[in-house]
Amino acid sequence: MCSVGTESSTLPAATRSLWRAYLELTKPKVVALLVFTAVVGMFLATPGMVPWNVLVFGALGIWLAAACAAVINHVLDRRADAHMARTERRPLPTGSVGVPQSLVFAAILGVTSMAILITQINGLTAVLTLASLVGYAGVYTAYLKRATPQNIVIGGAAGAAPPVLGWTAVTGSLDAHALLLFLIVFVWTPPHFWALAIHRVEDYARADIPMLPVTHGVAFTRVQILLYTVLLVAVSLLPYVTQMSGPVYLVGAVLLGGGFLYYALALRFSARPDLPMRTFGYSITYLMALFALLLVDHYLPR
Repeated sequence: MCSVGTESSTLPAATRSLWRAYLELTKPKVVALLVFTAVVGMFLATPGMVPWNVLVFGALGIWLAAACAAVINHVLDRRADAHMARTERRPLPTGSVGVPQSLVFAAILGVTSMAILITQINGLTAVLTLASLVGYAGVYTAYLKRATPQNIVIGGAAGAAPPVLGWTAVTGSLDAHALLLFLIVFVWTPPHFWALAIHRVEDYARADIPMLPVTHGVAFTRVQILLYTVLLVAVSLLPYVTQMSGPVYLVGAVLLGGGFLYYALALRFSARPDLPMRTFGYSITYLMALFALLLVDHYLPR
């Protein structure tokens, strides 16, 4: 009696644990940020409201594709992840989920994503989403990540695609303003990720991944973060310069950029051990707030 009761009570817990492992494979927090920028791209693409079916199916298709890329990233990085404190508890290094199961899961996510985007959105968005998926999972993870210390700069193009995907989901065509959103995320990616790489430099060295602080040193990387942050602040003003956004966005972008510059300067001239992760954390807040400002400003009367 007791043994049966104990066994039946542990089954739901085991099931929940397995579901959490599969969810972790999709990198939900990272994907949520990507989908948020895609949704903002949708709203910026139209002066009115986004049709509900485009909003729902477009966001779902992009989310599934990003989740698919994340799962493939887990599979390809599983051996390196086992040597890094930040990633050693991920599902594949711990054996919570196997490689075959992960690949089947990725295939289901990817095929479902393409089916939704082709049938419910448009062909251009499906093609660009597929290119972004291949760029991140195939080009960046499988090759660039271990080939060059500029891996995150080049590979950042895949992560910068979601706002463009959101835009094309609404319009069915590319636009200069959509590419401007791409440029903001593209320039944001290096200072964002290099701050984390500084904090985890020993992990990356142990895993033999040539991140910039491993190959060129932490001091050099700090300078690069500052230079890219200056460039990012300049790029973030372009929506106002091109009349895509108004003064509310301009004020917010300047204030947010000032905060990023503060962290980049502090990181450059101080050896405080907490600064890399504080900079990394602020960079996430910065991007979310900047795109939120773009969305709010878009619907303010001019």
